[in-house]
Amino acid sequence: MAGTEGSGYCPTPLFGRNATVMGLGRHGGGVAVTRFLTTQGARVTITDLRDEQELAESIEGLSDLTIDKLRLGKHCEEDFREADLIIVNPAVRPSNRFVEIARQSGATITSEIELFLEYCPARVIGVTGTNGKSTTAAMIAATLKSDGLDVHLGGNIECSLLPRLDEMTSVSWCVLELSSFQLYWLSDAARRCDVAVITNCAANHLDWHDDYIDYRDAKRKILLANGSTTDANEQRVFDPTGALGPTTCDLTGELDSLPPLHAIGQHNQQNAALAAVVAQNVGCSAAAIDNGLRNFRPLPHRLETIARYENRTFVNDSQATTPESTIAALEATGPHCWLLAGGADKGADLSAMAESVCQNAAGAAFFGQLGPSLLAAVKSIDPNFAGQQFERLPEAFCWCVGQSSSGDTVLLSPGCASLDQYRDYAERAAEFRDCIDVLISEPPAPDLGEAAAGTTHAI
Repeated sequence: MAGTEGSGYCPTPLFGRNATVMGLGRHGGGVAVTRFLTTQGARVTITDLRDEQELAESIEGLSDLTIDKLRLGKHCEEDFREADLIIVNPAVRPSNRFVEIARQSGATITSEIELFLEYCPARVIGVTGTNGKSTTAAMIAATLKSDGLDVHLGGNIECSLLPRLDEMTSVSWCVLELSSFQLYWLSDAARRCDVAVITNCAANHLDWHDDYIDYRDAKRKILLANGSTTDANEQRVFDPTGALGPTTCDLTGELDSLPPLHAIGQHNQQNAALAAVVAQNVGCSAAAIDNGLRNFRPLPHRLETIARYENRTFVNDSQATTPESTIAALEATGPHCWLLAGGADKGADLSAMAESVCQNAAGAAFFGQLGPSLLAAVKSIDPNFAGQQFERLPEAFCWCVGQSSSGDTVLLSPGCASLDQYRDYAERAAEFRDCIDVLISEPPAPDLGEAAAGTTHAI
């Protein structure tokens, strides 16, 4: 299979090459790239710091393949010195010494996304940004599908598209959500997206990137020639906020003509308007755009209403892992909102989030590593704010339910990463759902407020 016709880009030859997959992982990317490499005739070594028990599901997904070497629980230098090709999991840090060993030994450093871009025959729309990239990517895919186009959605959302390469043609469209980690590992020679969409850019993942400049520069890799878009015919760029350069599109007209949306909040109005502009530019009809956005449903873990009980609404926004995402959620659901927030530190500035909590929430319970810092930040603004700090989510949930009143919303929108206490944001959301299930099946009595306020063991 060849890359995009006319791109001048030659796919990496894989037959007979020694390929080391660095990071099998649990989310499908490592499995997909391993399967792809073996079908292309590469000799594959898999190495991961996790053990066999942690990776059992991923290993099972490779049971029908012949893998040269499966090394778990550690990395060994020989797997990197002897490799022709290293496929790096996006979460691997830039300073990793094994990657440097491979580079010095002459290996090609690539990633699952770069391999996909090399071998993909379809036209590609790449979507990145600090906030809103998942929803915007999904909205773009929905509008294109509404116009009858062959569309594939993947990247940092849903699943790897490598297994679906055979379904694609030169008239297909791929919509890829791209994280800063995925973009960082793109080589200078990698094929860039035909259409680049940037939702916004604010400091994030500063526990991984050196600083904001490093984070922004990773995002800029979505653009041609490391940020230069000198030939507008080569790549179409949509950057309404000017996050990575000059503003390239105006959303005013689209904002004024959007259909009613199921996705709530002003930020989702912006996402929809951006999706509409992109869809219009690639040739979708106005009717298809209207229909696609009108029927679009919010993605899981993004302002997802999951239950209503005792005239209270429970909303899962667990994928809000930045302060900006939580601010948007509060603006969409406040002021009768009881917020659950906290988690692992990514180096973000929490001051704007604390201000928004005081302005838009009725109260908040903070948990996890950053729980104490968030409570302190809120109390420094408003000492009388109804806030408490707890070690874990269930206790925080119980307190919020007890403090809430009829007509209120209990919102999980952490504003932080989940990795201090959970495998990922989905596991955090699952615990939130469990709390709700227990509440509904074993409701406190006689009064919801009084019982829940003084009892945590029921949740």
